[in-house]
Amino acid sequence: MKGKLLKRLSAAAAAAAIACSAVPSSAYASSPEIKVTAAAASGNAGFSTDFEDGNVSMFSKRGDSDTSVIKAVTDSNAPSGSTVMSVSGRAQSWNGPSLSVNGILQPGEKYDISVKVKAAWYNTVCISLQHTPGGSDQPQYTNLVKGISQGDYVELNASFSYGADEKDVSIYIETWGEANDLWIDDFTITPSPNNMDPAAPSLKNVYGNMFKFGTATTVSEIAPSSTQELVKKHFNSLTAGNELKPESVLDREACLALAANGDDENPQVTLENAKPILEFARKNNIPMRGHVLVWHQQTPMWFFKENYDPDGAWVSKEKMLRRMENYIKNVFAAVEKDYSDIDFYAWDVVNECFTDGGSPRQAGFPDDSNNNQASPWVKIFGDNSFIKPAFEYAKRYAPEGCKLYYNDYNEYMQKSDAIVELCKEINSDGHYIDGIGMQSHLNVTNNGGSDPFPSVDMYRKALDKFSKTGLDIQITELDATVNDKRFDLQAKYYSDIMDAIVDYKDYISAVIVWGTTDDLSWRADRDPLLFNKDYSVKPCFESIVDGIEYTEPEKQNPTASATAGNGAVKLSWSPVDGAEKYGIAMNINGSWDLVSTTDSTSYEVKGLTAGKEYTFAVIAMFDGAWNLDYSKAVKATPSAAAVQYPTVTSIDYNETYHQFRVKWKAVDGASQYGIAVKLSGKWKVQGYFDPKTTTFTSPKLRAGSTYEMLICAKVNGQWDLSRMTSRSFKVTVK
Repeated sequence: MKGKLLKRLSAAAAAAAIACSAVPSSAYASSPEIKVTAAAASGNAGFSTDFEDGNVSMFSKRGDSDTSVIKAVTDSNAPSGSTVMSVSGRAQSWNGPSLSVNGILQPGEKYDISVKVKAAWYNTVCISLQHTPGGSDQPQYTNLVKGISQGDYVELNASFSYGADEKDVSIYIETWGEANDLWIDDFTITPSPNNMDPAAPSLKNVYGNMFKFGTATTVSEIAPSSTQELVKKHFNSLTAGNELKPESVLDREACLALAANGDDENPQVTLENAKPILEFARKNNIPMRGHVLVWHQQTPMWFFKENYDPDGAWVSKEKMLRRMENYIKNVFAAVEKDYSDIDFYAWDVVNECFTDGGSPRQAGFPDDSNNNQASPWVKIFGDNSFIKPAFEYAKRYAPEGCKLYYNDYNEYMQKSDAIVELCKEINSDGHYIDGIGMQSHLNVTNNGGSDPFPSVDMYRKALDKFSKTGLDIQITELDATVNDKRFDLQAKYYSDIMDAIVDYKDYISAVIVWGTTDDLSWRADRDPLLFNKDYSVKPCFESIVDGIEYTEPEKQNPTASATAGNGAVKLSWSPVDGAEKYGIAMNINGSWDLVSTTDSTSYEVKGLTAGKEYTFAVIAMFDGAWNLDYSKAVKATPSAAAVQYPTVTSIDYNETYHQFRVKWKAVDGASQYGIAVKLSGKWKVQGYFDPKTTTFTSPKLRAGSTYEMLICAKVNGQWDLSRMTSRSFKVTVK
């Protein structure tokens, strides 16, 4: 035991855990306050219908090949009223009613959905989300929740969100079994409440002197601003849950294009699917773990076949090695090209290559016939001999400072010995692997009982075994399921597991929980995470922060740099933890005035006087109040506009009408153009034109006359009247 560093689940905390599923939102507040829910704040009422008006026009079938017949019917067993939506004639399990959210819901909001569904006979009924990521034309499908109907109505409840860049977003009802008839009632979508406690201890600060504390998220999960605020408050590491896996990164169209030209060994990649997560990490200066390069699952069949044809022959071992190297190289090159400013401090190179007994997986492609456990890598290589080359390639191409990991689940079972031996083999003739990723998908009430799996002692032994390899350890996907909402048991188990992790903190560089809130977890039916669906903390959260002494970092304003420009100054800064927004303050006659606010990390102040020195400060807002510390002020002197002259590109003549037409190249920042003519030795502007005009046609002139003229531009309110004679040109009317 280590005194202050170890958490203690107090009697009060245990009692609270038994009594309720969430610590009250005021648990850490310094004074009582009334919270505004997301629903009230958004003003968006969502969508709701009980079909009593007989209107089902908002719902449509899912494309021309969907055979569903959707109509309102009377049902004496309707959950409410007497009218429901009937869906008959379904030929495929994915056939069914779809509701487009366009014009109904708002991106960047989190929503709760509740629907009552009945199948004609026993079937698994589902609510699913269809959405197409920005920059892609390939829709994605996410099952939100499923339930069993045995010819009766079952209520389905879930949460979802989507980002502003996503398109063709719809909610639909489908089945996982036969395509039997469905009846639907009480379809309701409402904005989710937000009860995040801003006064709760920040996990990244509580454990800040020990290791990073992070989370995983998907694009849709991180879309709501409420989830973004939770991530910014508590986590200093981010993992893309799906968007950096092979099936999301491999660009099949680009691969096929190269293969058509005879090159099927250089797999092409794209980071478009991960863009919202990457941009969020960049904007908020959050380090990232990459997950994952080589895995038997979520890697498309065509990646292993000749000419990227899923029905083609399996490629040879030699070709697969060349593909693997180029794929890894291209992933890291894409990161370096577009996101070199993100700190990718770790990357899972290889994932889940052992059975629980420590043997290589069976050869084949993962599908229902093998419970998704077969490996196409083993199919090609015959064993796990592909693992070491993967690390060699990753070491060769990874960004500087990015450590490389082997990642696995049930890592506390018999396979732990195989993992240790694998690491020894990989580093037998060099240093290619930096660490071991312990996924840590745990169970508090194993098989419904009160004995957890693994036991804390079993988990601690795995930590000890891996610590002796000399490699780094990261807890990469931590969650702990619980049945029947036994949050008292969950809180105690989380506390004991974190005690074990803290005991080995000198060997551990990061702890990552796999998800943000219970409702969006991949194991949502058993509440495995630290936060409830409304962002309130759970007893297990309190149990892992209770008793740890730590120092909250001082809330500081950012340090800005100032770049002087043409009548303007651009301010740039890095994000600071906890900042809700930034203010641009300018010192005017000895006092500070707030001239603008922004959510970004740069701002350009325009309309300034050239040659005059200005003093600026960027201040941050914390907990709704500005930090009025101006000690990090910067000075800058805007420059005068660089003189730019319109360049004449052509002069054309019309001999019939004795006219000429002159064309010129546009000048940046010009608000007006003029044509100046030299008359009796003096220059005079004869015509004025708007900035979109870059041609001038003269009136009819006297044949044989010669004119000296030039085109001038008005920039920042001033005409460029310098060096007129040297810039002039002469025109003789023919």
